[in-house]
Amino acid sequence: MITEGLLISIAGAKQIGAYKLELEFNDKTKQTVDFYPFLSSSHNPFIRRYLAPEEFAKFAVLEGDLEWNDYDLCFPVADLYEDKITP
Repeated sequence: MITEGLLISIAGAKQIGAYKLELEFNDKTKQTVDFYPFLSSSHNPFIRRYLAPEEFAKFAVLEGDLEWNDYDLCFPVADLYEDKITP
């Protein structure tokens, strides 16, 4: 995603709820994203495993992306920026 000539990436993330993360982007925008609706509505056991609090908490920001377990679970940065992750 490019905004005003800047390629948007995730600069940091912190967990603020059971399945909520506060994301900070490199343009200083902050977005709170609730992942519970996405995780709980999935029928895929590889996605549903992140309903376990200890698994969800293993997120990382790598090279501007938010990911879990070496990209086992990840989301497009544009969707996170707009808080539009859908099942």
